[in-house]
Amino acid sequence: MWDNEDQTWASRAACATGEPDALFVRGAAQRVARELCFSCKVRMECLADALSSQTSFGVWGGLTERERRALLRRYPEVTDWAGWLRQEDDELIAELRAQRAPRILARTRVQLA
Repeated sequence: MWDNEDQTWASRAACATGEPDALFVRGAAQRVARELCFSCKVRMECLADALSSQTSFGVWGGLTERERRALLRRYPEVTDWAGWLRQEDDELIAELRAQRAPRILARTRVQLA
């Protein structure tokens, strides 16, 4: 497993050698930017860090700021995102782990309805 307290994961990220501004784009460009995330070995660590710190901008862990806000609103009780993302029995977490874009916005709307 991974330890989100150890920030050395960032040096192993697929985006570590790229242009940082490429991950801080808007609109349709975000889909292109996050494709890099789905091949990244430390994507879940990145996502947990972004959720824990409530990072407002950019693509982190394969999710846009809008998708991360939806998760934060849907799960306000979560205080340990790294631990929550390690759960084995949650369908949403399985989707987050998949090597493709998750349907976070659609899933959180259905769960809130």
